[in-house]
Amino acid sequence: MTVDATLIARGLLLDMDGTLVNSDAVVEALWRGWADAHGLAVEDVLAVAHGRQGWATMAALLPDRPEAVNREDNARMLEQEKTIVEGVVPVAGAAAFMAAIADLPHALVTSADHALAETRMAAAALPMPGLRITAESVSASKPDPEGFLKGAAELGFRPEDCLVFEDSDAGIAAAKSAGMRVIGVGPRAASFTPTAHVDDLTRIRVEARLDGTIAIHVTH
Repeated sequence: MTVDATLIARGLLLDMDGTLVNSDAVVEALWRGWADAHGLAVEDVLAVAHGRQGWATMAALLPDRPEAVNREDNARMLEQEKTIVEGVVPVAGAAAFMAAIADLPHALVTSADHALAETRMAAAALPMPGLRITAESVSASKPDPEGFLKGAAELGFRPEDCLVFEDSDAGIAAAKSAGMRVIGVGPRAASFTPTAHVDDLTRIRVEARLDGTIAIHVTH
């Protein structure tokens, strides 16, 4: 493999859906049903749904609807999501990537709640990071940077010393707002000007360096 770029970090912050776990089939089916129920075009809904907490997606699409109603609707959708694991699979290269970073500083930063994160990581047969920032951990959804800033703080690093792995517009925007570099993973990410982009995690090589930093080699 040829190295396209090498990014140096002290901590890694990992999104889940679309980055480590391919749950698109479940996510899109649920949002398609929600779009139909509210007379919205599914394409318009999916354009903003990826990467955000459900209530934040609803707020963006139905701005006049009370937040309490969106949160109740989101809670019902989360309960549905937790029961569906068929079609939830790891992103290519995710298992090897997680094994490579197992002893390195890293955290999961996801818009899913804790229970859904546990369900999806287990369905994809991926280890759950010891540190995770989930929906319950923050007051604002991506693209707000709160989750990534909290992840960096929990790891004990400055934002600029952390490298984010993300797939969505909202997630990449959140990472940039946090002052972090970001590797975009998958086809969605290419359009959102990440620091570097890979088709999947087979294109990542991890090197733990003697000075305590982590070198992430992006290959093709």
